[in-house]
Amino acid sequence: MLKYTCHSLGLVLFSNIMGNWIINRYIILPALVFTCLNAQFATVNVTMDDRLLKNDDRQVLLPLNNEIKRFFINATWDEDWNDLGIELNVQVIFQGTATKNGKKTFLAQVLISTKTDQRFFDNSLQFYFNTGGSLYYDPIMFEPLPSFLSFYGNIILAGEIDTYQPKEGSKQYELARSIALRGSASNFSKGWAKRVQLADDMSTNYGLRKARFAYYYGLDLFEDGEIEESIKQFKEMIAGIDEVYDRIPREHYTLYFLRSHATEITQILQILRQTTMIEDLIELDPSNKDIYAEGLKDISP
Repeated sequence: MLKYTCHSLGLVLFSNIMGNWIINRYIILPALVFTCLNAQFATVNVTMDDRLLKNDDRQVLLPLNNEIKRFFINATWDEDWNDLGIELNVQVIFQGTATKNGKKTFLAQVLISTKTDQRFFDNSLQFYFNTGGSLYYDPIMFEPLPSFLSFYGNIILAGEIDTYQPKEGSKQYELARSIALRGSASNFSKGWAKRVQLADDMSTNYGLRKARFAYYYGLDLFEDGEIEESIKQFKEMIAGIDEVYDRIPREHYTLYFLRSHATEITQILQILRQTTMIEDLIELDPSNKDIYAEGLKDISP
């Protein structure tokens, strides 16, 4: 049985207007199981490793786990995309403390990922936190920790929105970039130059953006029984990956996208008997060669 994300749950309505796909999703799920409606981030799982901190510092950070969850879930990130239902994981590994501008700051590495195909690792978070303080989403005003979370929140939203309409996540990439630029000019500039570069790299990785939209759209078409159209989209996906590797062979985020979906796309291409596309994936993605090769064996002559 194939596994699908919010893209293919419930009723999916497509309308082709002026050559642009406008996609409306109505997702009907039990409220206790999943809350996709009216939330960009439906669930947020936060884990913190504070073993390297002193006990007093751990006590200061006790509210932080819930504050990060509240930050992502309660914020209105974008009025036009309020039902994405992204499942987010945030892992914070504290490295120690330092004094910056007369304030005690915490140093940490952070891994932020979705349950689908986005994952970002940042090894240079520096922030201050006061017990009793709250974190609020503000894309304009710079604060070390809220701005850090806002940056990655917008990066992830951009990638998710791109799967609904081609390159529709550009606004969020630009927001992330503007946050990073403010960080670079602040008194807490550590790591922000790299984040500016990340926003630029993700927004200009047009091949990956094309591949991600084509993949998810192809899934929707396949589920709806639109076989020929789904095959066209999977070909577009492979063309997008090819574009990426023409620029940057073995690009990191493209590799992660492929690793996340190798089994599923192989299963579908098996059903569609698309031997050539599976062979293309073996060439483009040798890390998952065994998965693709197994799929080829299962296609009867």
